[in-house]
Amino acid sequence: MPTLLTARNLDKAYPSNILFEGVSVNIEDGERIGLIGPNGSGKTTLLKILAGSEKPDHGEIVRQRNLRVVYVDQDDRFADDATPMSVVQANLDDHDDSGMDPMTRASITLSKLGFSDIDRSVSSLSGGWRKRLSLAKALAQEPEVLMLDEPTNHLDLDGVLWLERFVKQVSIAIVFVTHDRRFLENTATRIVELSKAYPGGVFEASGNYTEFVKRKDAFLDAQRAAQTSIATKVRRDTAWLNQGIQGRQTRNKTQVKAAADRREELKATTSRNKAPSQTSSFAFQSTERKTKKLLTLDGVSKSMGDKRLFESLGITLTPGQRIGLLGVNGSGKTTLMRLMSGNLQPDSGNIKYADNLQIVTFSQHRDSLDQSLTLQEALCPYGETVNYHGQSIHVSGWARRFLFDPDQLTTRISNLSGGEQARVLIANLTLLPADVLLLDEPTNDLDIPSLEVLEQALLEFSGAIVLVTHDRFLLERISTEYLALDDRGEAKRFASIEQWNSARKKANPATVVKSKAGKSAPRPQAPPKPGKLSYKFQLEYDGMEEAILDAEAQVELLETDAADPMLTSDHKRAAMVYSKLKDGQVSVANLYARWSELEEMREGK
Repeated sequence: MPTLLTARNLDKAYPSNILFEGVSVNIEDGERIGLIGPNGSGKTTLLKILAGSEKPDHGEIVRQRNLRVVYVDQDDRFADDATPMSVVQANLDDHDDSGMDPMTRASITLSKLGFSDIDRSVSSLSGGWRKRLSLAKALAQEPEVLMLDEPTNHLDLDGVLWLERFVKQVSIAIVFVTHDRRFLENTATRIVELSKAYPGGVFEASGNYTEFVKRKDAFLDAQRAAQTSIATKVRRDTAWLNQGIQGRQTRNKTQVKAAADRREELKATTSRNKAPSQTSSFAFQSTERKTKKLLTLDGVSKSMGDKRLFESLGITLTPGQRIGLLGVNGSGKTTLMRLMSGNLQPDSGNIKYADNLQIVTFSQHRDSLDQSLTLQEALCPYGETVNYHGQSIHVSGWARRFLFDPDQLTTRISNLSGGEQARVLIANLTLLPADVLLLDEPTNDLDIPSLEVLEQALLEFSGAIVLVTHDRFLLERISTEYLALDDRGEAKRFASIEQWNSARKKANPATVVKSKAGKSAPRPQAPPKPGKLSYKFQLEYDGMEEAILDAEAQVELLETDAADPMLTSDHKRAAMVYSKLKDGQVSVANLYARWSELEEMREGK
C-alpha cells in the first residue's frame, strides 16, 4: 500500500511537561491505525500534529501532494440553532471535482450515515447521532486520511457497535485514539502505542489488539533482560575504571567512551522499564458480610413522563453477583441504579435492603466532585492522611498511588482532565466499605493501564456489582450475567452480550419502526374493530397496518443501501437510491395521513 504520510523524529513539549521525543510514525492507504497510550502521553496532540492543526517543536512530516486529512474532535460541538444540513454544508466548497453543489453533496453524505430528517435541530440529537453528524461533516470533505479522537466516548453500546461497522466499511485510511480494547480488537489493522516505555517513544505491531499485546509483552521482556545484561557490563566497566595508575595508562579513549555509552544506555533502559509500572494501584473495600440477600427489587415499575422504562421488575443481589446492564441511552439503566441506591422511588413495587447495607455509587456525570476544591481537598477532606484498609497514608503518597504528582495537590479539580477526575472519584470510592458497587460508566476517559487495574479490583471485590459501561472488554470480563432494558418497557436476562445481540437480530424487523431520530418506536397499533365505514373503505382500513409496515420495511432496506460507504463512488446508483428513499419516506407519510383520515371517517368525525 502506498504511504500517505510519514512523520520523523517529532518532539513536543510544554513549559512544565515533555509529551514525547523522537517519535516517528507512518500512515499507509486504507489501513486502520489504533493509537493508544497512557493519559498524558500526548495522543491527541500527536493526532493534531499529523492532521496539520498543530506544529511539532522539532521533526518533519512528509505528506503526499494535496493529501486531504480531516480531524474529528472527541467532543461533538455544534451551534444551538444548527441542523444536520447546515453543519455539513458549511464545511464544503462551492464546487468540487464531482460537479455537485454543496447541498447535494451534503444530502448524499447525511443519507449515507442514516439521516432522514436533515433539517431537524441538532440540539435534539442523541450522543450517538451527534457523533454520526461529526463523521458526516468530515466525510463530506472527502478525506484520504480520517483522524478520530476518542470516537467511542459517551456512546452507548449500540452506538459503539454502529461505529465499529462504519470504521470497517470505510475504504480510506483511519487513525483513531481509543481506550476501548474490544473496539481495537475488532477494527484495527495496526496498533501504535505512544509511551516512554519504548525507544523512540513508540511501539507498533500489525494486527489486532491481541496480537499487539503478545508482541508488546515479548518486547518488554526482552528489554528487561537487556537491562540485566547491560548492568553486568557496566559493573565490569566500573571495576576496570577503578583500577590503579598503571591500568589507567593502558586505557584508550575508545574503551572509555564505550563504557560511558553503556552507562547512558543502562540509564535509558532502566527508565523505560520503569514506565509500564507507573499505573494506579487500588482495591475496593468489601464489608465481607455473609448475608445472602443484599438488595431485592420486587415487582418494581418506573416511568419517566409518558415513557415506561420497566415494569414488574424483579432482581435479587447477592455477594459475588456482578450484573452488566445493557440497553440504549435513555432505556433506564441510570434510573434503575438510582432506584437501587435509594435516590429515587419506584412508581410501584418494593425495594428491600439488608440491615445497614453499604452501597457505593460511581456517577458518570462527575457531579459528586466539587470543581472548586483543590486536588488535596478532594482526595483528603480532613487533615493530611487517609485511612485505606486500616492503614494511614499521607495525602502525597495517596495521590501518587493514583498517578498524581505531589506538586499537583494545589490544582483545582476544574483544571483536571476527564481521566484525572475519574481517578479522583475512584480514589474516594476505595475508602468506603461497600456491600454493593453501583458503577455508571466508570471507564470514561480512563487509559488502558488504569482500565486493567480497575478490572482486577472489581474481580477481587467480594460484594455485588451492577455495572453500566460501553467498554465491552471490561463488561465481558466482569459480568456474571446481563440484564437488558429494551427501551420499550421490558427487561430480559442474558448469559452473554453475544446472546443479547443474537436475540435482537432474530427479532422481526417489521415489529420495529424507525423514527426520524433514528431510535426505535413502537409498531403501529392494530386498527380498532370495524365501525361505520363502507365496504370499500373498510377493506382499505383493514389493510392499512400491513401496508404501513411493508412501506417502512422498504424504507429500512433503502436506508441500509444509503449507508453503504461505497455508494458515493457510484453517483448514478447513489442518485437512484436517494430518489427511491425520498419517495419511500413520502409514501410512508402519505399512508399514515390516509390512516388518520380513515380513522376519522370510522369515528364519524
